[in-house]
Amino acid sequence: MQKEGTEVVAHDLEPLVAVLRLLSDKTRLRILMALAKGERHVGGLCEELGLPQPTVSHHLSLLRSKDVISNRRSGKQVFYAMNGKVDSATRAALRVLAPPYRIEITDSAAQP
Repeated sequence: MQKEGTEVVAHDLEPLVAVLRLLSDKTRLRILMALAKGERHVGGLCEELGLPQPTVSHHLSLLRSKDVISNRRSGKQVFYAMNGKVDSATRAALRVLAPPYRIEITDSAAQP
């Protein structure tokens, strides 16, 4: 495997492997696809995904700890949003940045 005329070494792949490992969970991908539509609070995500609050909070914590999403507090509510490392290319696609790599995840069922 070559990268810009040089051999790719294992440590070059670590950022990509870390992001792919994080995104290998269906619940986390569903959360990201929901956040691709805009900022959400935990309660809204629970309703939209049909999951209990502890489950959603756990996955949000993992995504936030790896700097995939960001959060802001408004009173007692905490709102979550994309932060640039993962962003919404469209409402049905996510773009994941793990420099020097870029991954696009598309919901083909949502495509016309």
